[in-house]
Amino acid sequence: MSKTEVYRVCVGVDLHKTQFTVCALDEETGAVELERKFSTDPKGYADFIRCMHDIEEGRGHVIELAVESTGNARFFKNKMESEGFGVIVVNTNKFKVITMSTKKNDANDAATLAFYLLKEMLPESHLCDQTSEEIRRMLKTRSILVQATVKMKNQIHGMMLGYGIETKAAQFQSKKKRQELYQDLADHNFSEFTASSLKVILDILDDLQRQIKTIEEQLQKMVVENKNVEILMSMPGIGPIGAMTIAAYTNDMNRFGGDFKRFASYLGIVPSVHNSNETVRMGKITKHGPQELRTAFVQVAMGIIRQPQNTSEWKLMKDYYRMKKEKGSGRAIIALTRKVARIVFSMLNKREKFDPTLMVREKIYQTA
Repeated sequence: MSKTEVYRVCVGVDLHKTQFTVCALDEETGAVELERKFSTDPKGYADFIRCMHDIEEGRGHVIELAVESTGNARFFKNKMESEGFGVIVVNTNKFKVITMSTKKNDANDAATLAFYLLKEMLPESHLCDQTSEEIRRMLKTRSILVQATVKMKNQIHGMMLGYGIETKAAQFQSKKKRQELYQDLADHNFSEFTASSLKVILDILDDLQRQIKTIEEQLQKMVVENKNVEILMSMPGIGPIGAMTIAAYTNDMNRFGGDFKRFASYLGIVPSVHNSNETVRMGKITKHGPQELRTAFVQVAMGIIRQPQNTSEWKLMKDYYRMKKEKGSGRAIIALTRKVARIVFSMLNKREKFDPTLMVREKIYQTA
């Protein structure tokens, strides 16, 4: 390295909820400049930033930081970048050195990050924009509420079966129907405690449904001008929640470089590969990447299957029924999901709405 070039101080950061451990390596000398723990409160961050500026000014080097992708990595990255430091958020799915280590502790983890940052061998994780992050959080909150709703309904089903009464899903669809259900069941010889428990559960259901509706209204406001949501909803099988989910997790299509294989790998719908000597065996799908996104694509595939009146002539559906007969429903659905992903990839890349006329051709929605 010439005298005119600027050296780096590479800082590995093992970030946790209440504290973080750092290891700083000097690129010029290879010496450890700093090994220390800091708290994640304002004082801890202020102390760390002061240490970094002291090293920066004292050595005349550039500060670069590496931190694993955790819940507070975005906050850490934003705070450090505002101080003028470079920050790499490490993709933990691709960087297994730390998780596979036999001597794992905070200090070793920070030192490992610093070493691989120095060698420029760290795979970087993509962080979405703030709006997409907020939409993701709201979608997760909605999912939690929906799951709670299912649990409450199952509890009522079980309670009623104990009295020989069979309830149906349609009886829970609206507040009015739930009230009618309670009145109908009141005619049976329930104990005071059973009736009280049932009333509490039905009230919780009312509250959950109200909260879900509020979140969905907020989500609609957030995506009202989102072109990708509009494009996605033009395809049969993709509803508002599915479109929002896909759009929130694919907000920057440029990172895939027009390569569908990279997109499919991000979704976790590519088969795992097992090499042994000269034998290569394809296994189950990797399931890497966001589970919420992968689930959304599977639900789109299932939605297409449920619309035979609109999709029966599509080539991919003919392929699906043939594969279902030959290899079973599970593999057929995964194969259909990959084809749906290819269509969505093409639509989002080209910024074009769904074209049903392309679905009956031998080769559909080709991607670059």
